[in-house]
Amino acid sequence: MSVKKFVIRGQKPLEGTVTISGSKNAALPILAATLLADGCCTLRNIPQLTDIMVMCEILSELGCSVTKPDGSSVMVDPTHLSRNAVPYQLAGRLRGSFLVMGPLLAKTGNASIALPGGCPIGTRPIDLHVKGLAALGADIRNTQGSVIARADRLYGAKIYLDFPSVGATENIMCAAVLAEGESFIENAAVEPEIVDLANFLCSMGAKITGAGTDTIKIKGVNCLVPTQYTIISDRIEAGTFLAAAAATGGCVTVKNILPDYLKPLTAKLTEMDLSLTVDEEAITIKGNGDPRSVDIKTLPFPGFPTDMQAQMTALLTISQGTGIVTETIFENRFMHAPELNRMGASIKVAGRSAVIEGKSSLSGAKVKATDLRAGAALVIAGLAARGDTEISDIYHIERGYDRLDEKLRTLGAQIIRITDN
Repeated sequence: MSVKKFVIRGQKPLEGTVTISGSKNAALPILAATLLADGCCTLRNIPQLTDIMVMCEILSELGCSVTKPDGSSVMVDPTHLSRNAVPYQLAGRLRGSFLVMGPLLAKTGNASIALPGGCPIGTRPIDLHVKGLAALGADIRNTQGSVIARADRLYGAKIYLDFPSVGATENIMCAAVLAEGESFIENAAVEPEIVDLANFLCSMGAKITGAGTDTIKIKGVNCLVPTQYTIISDRIEAGTFLAAAAATGGCVTVKNILPDYLKPLTAKLTEMDLSLTVDEEAITIKGNGDPRSVDIKTLPFPGFPTDMQAQMTALLTISQGTGIVTETIFENRFMHAPELNRMGASIKVAGRSAVIEGKSSLSGAKVKATDLRAGAALVIAGLAARGDTEISDIYHIERGYDRLDEKLRTLGAQIIRITDN
């Protein structure tokens, strides 16, 4: 088995323009939702990621025809959907594998999903998914490491989520669109990816209102028609490039984005005395080489995104003053801290908070990506550090970033990929 690494020579200011790819967190539920269509759907602006590849393998395993006419499009035809079980060898590779539960149940009346895998950033229970699907009339059992659901017919219901879970909201939406009667999801997630899924479902004929608010109303329909749809850009990828530009004191424009979705991040970058110019579909950041520390607390959207916590922690390590980062979403999302400390950072973690004392610079070192966003944080640190940084286990990074090293090189970064056979 080959081992892939990034080697970065730091302290090269990033300069130029980068086009942001499609959103991973929007693409995964939308790919799963193609199971609901009575025919072939074409999805555009799909990022080239290993997580996307695994989801396509899952759809193929279920009997769908999955084709890729070009690098950023996927066509899914569920006409010959013949299976309703996702085995562990696939589910164990992707947390988002559980997103096929709602669509499968609504379309076939049966679904069996092995308990999913993903990044080890904390417990991500599926109890809210189960609660919502059961309220719609499904009989759900856990057996031998799988969740098995069955329903002769789904019926509309009023469902209150104890926490505004993105995945649970998506699964319930996909099940409810074919349920008999009306459904209400209260305390629903309001993330942009929820709105994108609702827009996709509506393009197939679903009747959904309220997506993007805490109450979503769904009126069930008998069938959904094939559609063509372009998913939104990846706000986390955009944020990562903005943080990288700030860390290197460069000037970068991220384009093909919806700036409103980045407001929780851009507000913090502005608070750090960084210069930002916001246009209709682009943001330009100018690093001053001397950002100011801030405090960050992760919250569900429209709060500060947990998926940007690690990258901002990396930026805070070279900022003036002391910053405190509080993680409220995942209890184990500071695994990047010891790796950043190996590079000379001063991060002290206590429970769900980290105190970061800014340093004038970091030093290159051999470090390991422990999860997707931790890997991105190490890339940012390596770009800012003196000397060379070697990052191993970059398969984590490639789960969520489309050609990250290639895009960084276009901005002037000295980053190479090494494969050890």
